[in-house]
Amino acid sequence: MQLPSALLENAVLQFSKLPGIGKKTALRLVLHLMKQDVNEVQFFGETIAKMRRDIQFCQRCFNVSDGHICSICSNSQRNQRMICVVENIRDVIAIESTQQFNGTYHVLDGIISPLDGIGPDQLNIEPLILRIKNEGIEELVFALSPNIQGDTTIYYIQKKLEQFPCRITTIARGIAFGGELEYADEMTLARSIANRLPIQQYVK
Repeated sequence: MQLPSALLENAVLQFSKLPGIGKKTALRLVLHLMKQDVNEVQFFGETIAKMRRDIQFCQRCFNVSDGHICSICSNSQRNQRMICVVENIRDVIAIESTQQFNGTYHVLDGIISPLDGIGPDQLNIEPLILRIKNEGIEELVFALSPNIQGDTTIYYIQKKLEQFPCRITTIARGIAFGGELEYADEMTLARSIANRLPIQQYVK
């Protein structure tokens, strides 16, 4: 793509580094910004920079946060004895949008995938075990994407938790096997949470 300005070309290059953004879409975004007031564009850039600079991760559940503890963990109206285990922050957002879950979360930051070189030690599994040990957790709800890697992760964590009395469940199979949790529609996801199953019926 031949552009008449090096400044324009550099801006397009940066936007095109974003996931799902090709060169044409990046150019369209840059041209849109060119039409905006300079102060608005400066505020836009400063907002992105501030987000990246100041964003934190909850020391308890590893969700994104403005402080040491996220708004979900610090909410006394939530069921603090129920944990929903998810792969990433996008899954927290997806489940929260259903308004069907009133517990807390634990973000693993991935799932076990030996082919990709991701083992248990690279995930937030040990902090989860400590939470269950120290916080009197009554139910652990697995909401991982229904694929081989997700099942492997559930099985591994389940074996680590055999000594603890908490109930272990998983979202129902309303989510198609091999699908990604974040792409499920809100109604299907809500029903899967409401109709969660004991883990013994899920992982054989």
